[in-house]
Amino acid sequence: MVRASSYQTLEDRFALVGALREAARMLSWDRSVNMPPKGAPARAEQLAALRLVEHEKITDPAVPDLLDGAAEEVAGDPWRAANLREMRRRWVHATALDADLIAAMARADSACEMAWREARPKADYAAVKPRLQTVLDLLREGGQARGAALGCSLYDALMDVYEPGARIERIDALFADLADFLPGFLDRVLGAQAAEAPPLPMEGPFAAEMQHALGVRLMAQLGFDFDGGRLDVSLHPFCSGVHDDVRVTTRYDTEDFTQSVMAVLHETGHALYNKGLPDAWRRQPAGSARGMAVHESQSLIVEMQACRSAEFIGFLAPLLREAFGGEGPAWSSDNLRRHYRRVARSLIRVDADEVTYPAHVILRYRLERQLIGGDLSLDDLPDAWADGLDSLLGIRPPDDALGCLQDIHWYSGSWGYFPTYALGALAAAQLFATALAARPEIPAAIAEGDFAPLLGWLGEEVHRKASLPATTDDLLLEATGAPLGTAAFKAHLERRYLSER
Repeated sequence: MVRASSYQTLEDRFALVGALREAARMLSWDRSVNMPPKGAPARAEQLAALRLVEHEKITDPAVPDLLDGAAEEVAGDPWRAANLREMRRRWVHATALDADLIAAMARADSACEMAWREARPKADYAAVKPRLQTVLDLLREGGQARGAALGCSLYDALMDVYEPGARIERIDALFADLADFLPGFLDRVLGAQAAEAPPLPMEGPFAAEMQHALGVRLMAQLGFDFDGGRLDVSLHPFCSGVHDDVRVTTRYDTEDFTQSVMAVLHETGHALYNKGLPDAWRRQPAGSARGMAVHESQSLIVEMQACRSAEFIGFLAPLLREAFGGEGPAWSSDNLRRHYRRVARSLIRVDADEVTYPAHVILRYRLERQLIGGDLSLDDLPDAWADGLDSLLGIRPPDDALGCLQDIHWYSGSWGYFPTYALGALAAAQLFATALAARPEIPAAIAEGDFAPLLGWLGEEVHRKASLPATTDDLLLEATGAPLGTAAFKAHLERRYLSER
């Protein structure tokens, strides 16, 4: 019997871990879409069990020697070397936490998320706060352990889970640049907007079934394969599932279809990235998305860069008239463009425009750093949220449903995640500008509803590279010639909201 090499043994082990992660994603999707409330305790135990088995597989005492032994075996093979690098990264994260903490975190996250689902519609922050405190306490414990293993701060370690190599100093510099630019720019845009007539209203109601049918049509237009995925409804839009079974969700407002359309397009961007990852490396660390900043860039390239362009809106307008029976000037492409480029000081992050969206992310970044560091208590979070939003955008939420209860992330245990949303917006602008320079035919194709040129470029430069580059900066250097920065994003905003008015 031939003994498997160290590298092959690791690949087999991580293929199993990848399958466990896929199962967990499907169970989590079901929890958000189909599961009855009384199923929550059992689902929490199921997810905890999967996380425990994954943890055991990665932290097996044999793994360190396998990692060391595989180093010479992968020399000269970029993909296997990248896979080994990502295996080691996951091993460092996993061995920082013990099994009891893993299980406690999984159960606390599940319980808190289900409590949030009940508390948010009632604006009842007090009802979920005790469970959120448990989540926060466990995250601090886990973050300290991870930070010690990685040689970084607690918050850096939490960010590293979602964005490998992300560090406070870099995020602070990028966000400081945005925070310096955005207030003055917002005033200029609002001033220019005030000099124009507001967009004409499109009268509803718009039945959820009609919005769903339109969403399916648009997803198919972008190339989504419904034999390998589906569209459903959830409280918070998201994309999940696995390579050949991608699950997209949205939510519908029967008085306003504009948000659900863009939410579907946004999540389809995530889905196309998932489907575009290299099948040969499925369930292996190197075959995963590079990080959540890159993942978010792919959704924002579709939603913001491409589908809010004048070209796509010209394509979309007749589809909307057909879907909802709209007639008259309110349903013109020019009026639709003004709807989708309307800038406002809004309360809800997921409904925010491109100009104000980074402020919502900066607010959450600041608050979660204070909460994690112990400089802000959960008792004071609602007031701190209101004060922070007032400082950044000049508005205050009337209740906690429109304030600190609006996002699922903290309540499901995802701390250190929020910065990737703004980083994704920066990366999207940088990648899209490079794509247009490389393939000038992209805008004309989008005007016809043809995304093949854009997706072809993204497939080559982003999707099929997966985690072959070590960091987001490495990927962007290869694709655009520069690390992540703010210049392309600021130029995009200037052009779209001022030059193209």
